[in-house]
Amino acid sequence: MIELDNVAYNYGGAELFSGLNLQLAAGSFHFLTGPSGAGKTTLLKLCYGELVATSGQVRLFGQDARALSRDDVAHMRRRIGVVHQDCQFLDHLTVSENIALPLSVSGHATTSSDLTDLLGWVGLSQQAQQLPPQLSGGERQRAALARAVIMSPEVILADEPTGNVDWEMSQRLLALLVELNKMGKTVLIATHDISLIRAAKAQVSARVLRLKDRRLQLAGADI
Repeated sequence: MIELDNVAYNYGGAELFSGLNLQLAAGSFHFLTGPSGAGKTTLLKLCYGELVATSGQVRLFGQDARALSRDDVAHMRRRIGVVHQDCQFLDHLTVSENIALPLSVSGHATTSSDLTDLLGWVGLSQQAQQLPPQLSGGERQRAALARAVIMSPEVILADEPTGNVDWEMSQRLLALLVELNKMGKTVLIATHDISLIRAAKAQVSARVLRLKDRRLQLAGADI
């Protein structure tokens, strides 16, 4: 699905990481952890074509990301759902309209039953007609996840999806991501939350990667 081969990325003249190799195979589940500032968000952005590697090769569904046009990247992103760390919404649109926005922008139609099912799946049926400022932190994160998967992407990338919610809500979000993986989706979650990783490993076969000292390593059995 997504491959990084000997990738380096420089930011502000300084090397953020280098020699980075990663393969996200179809149906795999990965966690990405590491200290703040190590480059986890940057790595995710490389995985969905938001950034271009300083050196090395990033392949998205077999295509060299560096050779993709702006339109190619836009088309590729329909196959990748992203849950951003700071999930933003259009405050003048309802929750339901915000979730359906990727379909509207791409010219795809959706049925009300599909949207109703998705809202029910993330537990937001009662909030469908509310505006984003009325949502709690956990509700915003679930709305962001619904928006990320409405195009039926093959890959889901989530950047600290449980960073601003309590443990009970983080478990609820994790259950949704595990369910997506069991449906065959590839999942990569960047997180600081070691307890979340341990909880996930009890439910799904997950690889844990650690980005530290400018290198990507497979985390040990201590997690």
